[in-house]
Amino acid sequence: MTSVIDSTDGAGTFDDGDAITVRALRKSYGDREVLAGIDFAVAPGEFVSIIGPSGCGKSTIFNMIAGLESADSGAVSTRSCAYMPQKDLLFPWRTILDNTSLGLEVQGVPRKQARMRAKELFPTFGLSGFEDARPSQLSGGMRQRAALLRTVVQDRPVLLLDEPFGALDSLTRTGMQEWLQGVWKQYRWTALMITHDIREALYLSDRIVVLSPRPATVVREVVVNLPRPREIAVTTTPEFAALEAELVDILHRTPR
Repeated sequence: MTSVIDSTDGAGTFDDGDAITVRALRKSYGDREVLAGIDFAVAPGEFVSIIGPSGCGKSTIFNMIAGLESADSGAVSTRSCAYMPQKDLLFPWRTILDNTSLGLEVQGVPRKQARMRAKELFPTFGLSGFEDARPSQLSGGMRQRAALLRTVVQDRPVLLLDEPFGALDSLTRTGMQEWLQGVWKQYRWTALMITHDIREALYLSDRIVVLSPRPATVVREVVVNLPRPREIAVTTTPEFAALEAELVDILHRTPR
């Protein structure tokens, strides 16, 4: 198990069976308190989403899990993870194959081997035939698939997805959600996703962590007891509507 631990107050003990554990996480920027004691865990193979008001500190939590920021106090334990940010960040001068193999090259994998490993995933990610294309030649959905391929080809056991479909139009976004569920089922990654879209969180997740406004705490964890595999039609069922109404009520009842 590869762990990143940052603890100044001796908070909590970790379950070695968890892929991600966050305990009593606190963070301030000057006089502005952002996180006021965040606690949650993600089991191996689980898909968990984090939702909450804008500016409540969701991306700050991700940065700490990824090791990009340090906490003021509390602790984070995670298996080795790969981080997909909100924007695809594809280099316009590199081909799609060269973009998707870049992470491996940065890790020291020889270029030929890195390209070979990335190319093997092109059929799964719906990118066959676009190996030599430039990012400007791809649709928004295809660019996001390329960005996710670049993330998962690094073969890390944990994926951090920061609003991966937030910039897409509604129709493309729905298609990408359906596609992501399919490849997640195939590979059974451990996934932690930030989203502002309640329906997206319900459609994709096993469990949803709801944060309060800043300074953020966890106000509820909602288990999504919808059968898998999920078709888009599940979003029209009474069970889905009841869970959606529950989440909307939690967010609206949380003091601001």
